[in-house]
Amino acid sequence: MTKPLSIMPTPEIPVEELSYEQALAELEGIVAGLETGDHALEASLALYERGQQLVRYCEKLLEQAELKIQSLSGEDLVDFSQQSE
Repeated sequence: MTKPLSIMPTPEIPVEELSYEQALAELEGIVAGLETGDHALEASLALYERGQQLVRYCEKLLEQAELKIQSLSGEDLVDFSQQSE
């Protein structure tokens, strides 16, 4: 007997309203779900599309954080792991 294919749940929150942590957690869930192969083709495509949106959003947030750190510490990023205590 074969397993029934999962139906893709409708994303509840627009990507732009998620925090970085929420977006990353959702992305991790999507990757895990796609790896199972239990979704119908349409659902898999919808998950993949949502995943791509989340990746772009996370990259944007990380870039903004890096720019903010640069503005606070000057043009050169400070490597805190190399500083003496």
